[in-house]
Amino acid sequence: MTQVTRAGVPVDVAGDFPAVGQAAPPLTLTNIEMADVTLADYAGKRKVLNIIPSVDTPTCATSTRKFNELASAMDATVVLVVSADLPYAAKRFCGAEGLDNVETLSTFRHPEFHRDWGVALCSGVMSGLCARAVVVLDEQDRVIHGELVPEIKQEPDYEAALQALG
Repeated sequence: MTQVTRAGVPVDVAGDFPAVGQAAPPLTLTNIEMADVTLADYAGKRKVLNIIPSVDTPTCATSTRKFNELASAMDATVVLVVSADLPYAAKRFCGAEGLDNVETLSTFRHPEFHRDWGVALCSGVMSGLCARAVVVLDEQDRVIHGELVPEIKQEPDYEAALQALG
Protein backbone atom coordinates (compact mmCIF):
# COMPACT_ATOMS: atom_id res chain seq x y z
CA MET A 1 0.00 0.00 0.00
CA THR A 2 1.21 3.47 -0.90
CA GLN A 3 0.68 6.66 1.07
CA VAL A 4 0.12 10.27 0.14
CA THR A 5 -0.78 13.11 2.48
CA ARG A 6 -3.67 15.48 2.86
CA ALA A 7 -2.61 18.65 4.67
CA GLY A 8 0.37 16.65 5.93
CA VAL A 9 -1.71 13.78 7.35
CA PRO A 10 -0.88 10.35 5.84
CA VAL A 11 -3.60 8.77 3.68
CA ASP A 12 -3.44 5.17 2.42
CA VAL A 13 -3.71 4.54 -1.32
CA ALA A 14 -4.55 1.04 -2.57
CA GLY A 15 -3.78 -0.55 -5.90
CA ASP A 16 -0.78 -0.49 -8.22
CA PHE A 17 -0.10 2.84 -9.87
CA PRO A 18 0.78 2.32 -13.56
CA ALA A 19 4.52 2.38 -14.25
CA VAL A 20 6.15 4.08 -17.21
CA GLY A 21 6.51 1.60 -20.06
CA GLN A 22 3.64 -0.67 -19.08
CA ALA A 23 0.35 -1.02 -20.89
CA ALA A 24 -2.43 1.03 -19.33
CA PRO A 25 -4.83 -0.95 -17.17
CA PRO A 26 -8.28 -1.35 -18.69
CA LEU A 27 -10.79 1.31 -17.83
CA THR A 28 -14.48 1.91 -18.21
CA LEU A 29 -15.79 5.30 -17.07
CA THR A 30 -18.98 7.32 -17.55
CA ASN A 31 -19.02 10.50 -19.66
CA ILE A 32 -21.31 13.54 -19.35
CA GLU A 33 -23.91 11.90 -21.60
CA MET A 34 -24.10 9.02 -19.06
CA ALA A 35 -22.52 6.65 -21.60
CA ASP A 36 -19.71 4.31 -20.65
CA VAL A 37 -16.42 4.81 -22.48
CA THR A 38 -13.15 2.87 -22.62
CA LEU A 39 -9.67 3.65 -23.89
CA ALA A 40 -10.78 2.26 -27.27
CA ASP A 41 -13.05 5.32 -27.61
CA TYR A 42 -9.88 7.42 -27.83
CA ALA A 43 -7.93 5.08 -30.12
CA GLY A 44 -5.07 6.69 -32.01
CA LYS A 45 -4.83 9.64 -29.61
CA ARG A 46 -2.47 10.36 -26.80
CA LYS A 47 -4.29 10.62 -23.51
CA VAL A 48 -3.62 12.75 -20.46
CA LEU A 49 -5.57 11.45 -17.47
CA ASN A 50 -5.92 14.19 -14.88
CA ILE A 51 -7.17 12.06 -11.97
CA ILE A 52 -8.68 14.10 -9.14
CA PRO A 53 -10.83 13.66 -6.03
CA SER A 54 -13.54 16.18 -7.10
CA VAL A 55 -13.89 19.25 -9.32
CA ASP A 56 -15.58 20.91 -6.34
CA THR A 57 -12.27 21.35 -4.50
CA PRO A 58 -9.92 24.28 -5.18
CA THR A 59 -6.86 22.32 -6.34
CA CYS A 60 -8.93 19.99 -8.55
CA ALA A 61 -10.69 22.96 -10.13
CA THR A 62 -7.32 24.63 -10.75
CA SER A 63 -5.78 21.55 -12.37
CA THR A 64 -8.86 21.08 -14.57
CA ARG A 65 -8.64 24.71 -15.71
CA LYS A 66 -4.89 24.44 -16.31
CA PHE A 67 -5.16 21.22 -18.35
CA ASN A 68 -8.03 22.80 -20.33
CA GLU A 69 -5.71 25.72 -21.18
CA LEU A 70 -2.78 23.44 -22.06
CA ALA A 71 -4.94 21.06 -24.12
CA SER A 72 -5.60 23.67 -26.79
CA ALA A 73 -1.94 23.35 -27.90
CA MET A 74 -1.77 19.52 -27.81
CA ASP A 75 -1.94 17.75 -31.17
CA ALA A 76 -3.74 14.38 -31.38
CA THR A 77 -4.17 14.43 -27.60
CA VAL A 78 -7.23 14.27 -25.39
CA VAL A 79 -7.32 15.38 -21.76
CA LEU A 80 -9.54 13.20 -19.60
CA VAL A 81 -10.46 14.53 -16.17
CA VAL A 82 -11.34 11.52 -14.01
CA SER A 83 -13.16 11.85 -10.68
CA ALA A 84 -15.96 10.35 -8.63
CA ASP A 85 -18.12 13.40 -9.41
CA LEU A 86 -21.44 12.66 -11.01
CA PRO A 87 -21.41 13.47 -14.73
CA TYR A 88 -24.03 16.19 -14.10
CA ALA A 89 -21.76 17.99 -11.63
CA ALA A 90 -18.73 17.78 -13.91
CA LYS A 91 -20.77 19.06 -16.86
CA ARG A 92 -22.09 21.95 -14.75
CA PHE A 93 -18.58 22.85 -13.59
CA CYS A 94 -17.08 22.82 -17.10
CA GLY A 95 -20.04 24.77 -18.49
CA ALA A 96 -19.82 27.45 -15.79
CA GLU A 97 -16.06 27.72 -16.29
CA GLY A 98 -16.19 27.68 -20.11
CA LEU A 99 -13.94 24.62 -20.27
CA ASP A 100 -14.28 22.85 -23.60
CA ASN A 101 -10.81 21.33 -24.16
CA VAL A 102 -11.16 18.57 -21.55
CA GLU A 103 -13.50 15.61 -21.21
CA THR A 104 -14.78 14.74 -17.78
CA LEU A 105 -15.28 11.09 -16.87
CA SER A 106 -16.80 9.66 -13.72
CA THR A 107 -15.94 6.60 -11.66
CA PHE A 108 -19.37 6.60 -9.97
CA ARG A 109 -20.48 3.38 -11.71
CA HIS A 110 -16.96 2.00 -11.95
CA PRO A 111 -15.26 1.97 -8.55
CA GLU A 112 -12.83 -0.68 -9.82
CA PHE A 113 -10.96 2.14 -11.59
CA HIS A 114 -9.60 3.37 -8.24
CA ARG A 115 -7.75 0.14 -7.42
CA ASP A 116 -6.95 -0.84 -11.02
CA TRP A 117 -5.12 2.47 -11.50
CA GLY A 118 -3.57 2.60 -8.00
CA VAL A 119 -5.40 5.76 -6.90
CA ALA A 120 -7.90 4.36 -4.34
CA LEU A 121 -7.92 6.56 -1.26
CA CYS A 122 -8.78 4.07 1.48
CA SER A 123 -8.27 5.95 4.73
CA GLY A 124 -9.13 9.39 6.04
CA VAL A 125 -12.03 11.67 5.21
CA MET A 126 -11.59 11.26 1.44
CA SER A 127 -11.77 7.47 1.52
CA GLY A 128 -13.58 6.22 -1.58
CA LEU A 129 -12.30 9.00 -3.84
CA CYS A 130 -9.34 9.06 -6.21
CA ALA A 131 -5.93 10.32 -5.17
CA ARG A 132 -4.55 13.17 -7.27
CA ALA A 133 -2.52 11.80 -10.17
CA VAL A 134 -1.58 12.37 -13.78
CA VAL A 135 -1.00 9.54 -16.22
CA VAL A 136 0.00 10.19 -19.83
CA LEU A 137 -0.56 7.45 -22.42
CA ASP A 138 0.77 7.22 -25.96
CA GLU A 139 -1.35 6.27 -28.98
CA GLN A 140 -0.95 2.56 -28.12
CA ASP A 141 -2.08 3.13 -24.49
CA ARG A 142 1.38 2.66 -23.02
CA VAL A 143 2.24 4.77 -19.99
CA ILE A 144 4.78 7.45 -20.91
CA HIS A 145 4.44 9.52 -17.73
CA GLY A 146 2.92 8.97 -14.32
CA GLU A 147 2.72 11.10 -11.20
CA LEU A 148 0.92 10.13 -8.02
CA VAL A 149 0.95 13.56 -6.40
CA PRO A 150 2.40 13.15 -2.89
CA GLU A 151 0.19 15.81 -1.26
CA ILE A 152 -3.49 15.87 -2.24
CA LYS A 153 -3.66 19.67 -1.90
CA GLN A 154 -0.69 20.10 -4.28
CA GLU A 155 -1.06 20.65 -8.02
CA PRO A 156 0.52 18.11 -10.36
CA ASP A 157 3.71 18.77 -12.33
CA TYR A 158 2.16 20.10 -15.54
CA GLU A 159 5.53 20.59 -17.22
CA ALA A 160 6.53 16.94 -16.71
CA ALA A 161 3.26 15.79 -18.29
CA LEU A 162 3.82 18.10 -21.28
CA GLN A 163 7.42 16.96 -21.69
CA ALA A 164 6.24 13.35 -21.89
CA LEU A 165 4.10 14.32 -24.87
CA GLY A 166 7.19 15.55 -26.69
